[in-house]
Amino acid sequence: MTNFSLTRKTLCTTLAALAASAAFAAPAMAAEEAQGNWMVRMRGTFLDMSNKSDPVGGVGASDRIHVNNKWIPEIDITYFIVPHIAAELVLTIPQKQDVSLDGQKIGTFKHLPPSLLLQYHFIPNGTFRPYIGAGVNATRIYGADIAGNTLNLDRWSVGPALQIGMDYKLTKNWFLNVDAKKVWISSNVYAGGVKVSTVKLDPWLFSAGVGYRF
Repeated sequence: MTNFSLTRKTLCTTLAALAASAAFAAPAMAAEEAQGNWMVRMRGTFLDMSNKSDPVGGVGASDRIHVNNKWIPEIDITYFIVPHIAAELVLTIPQKQDVSLDGQKIGTFKHLPPSLLLQYHFIPNGTFRPYIGAGVNATRIYGADIAGNTLNLDRWSVGPALQIGMDYKLTKNWFLNVDAKKVWISSNVYAGGVKVSTVKLDPWLFSAGVGYRF
């Protein structure tokens, strides 16, 4: 009888401990779930061009055509498919760039360069939340005014995009973010409908900002 009482007491104690653990764990789990599957980030991004180009007209030196580096605003919308996997749409406002030949400005063009990436988040519920991503960039090129409109560019550039970044949790919903992306963007250059060069911008995008998850 004594052994039975001890066993029952031990069982009751164990169940009580498990119940207490569940009671403490439930709010923590609910807090994570309350973050939601969506995240919006606002970032300042430095666009650092690689500026590689073929010889103009097939003769002379390479890399004579340059497009300027600049800071741009960036907004991205992320959806967490499961805790570790997310899809991110990266957007900005239309951008205007200067074009130079041998250091002398010869014109401008405009572009809109959205990217869509699939991300893997290594520690989705941690304070530090590193991630990597890969996807595609589709840049719309328009409004070219180069060398008195004697030179034209392709209308579209489609290429791969790679990403590495980290979110740092400030509160349940707010995060700091740092991010770096490599995007492959290029365009042929035409004079009178004839291709005279190819420019590979292939920029690095270095970003920092804040995010809100809901």
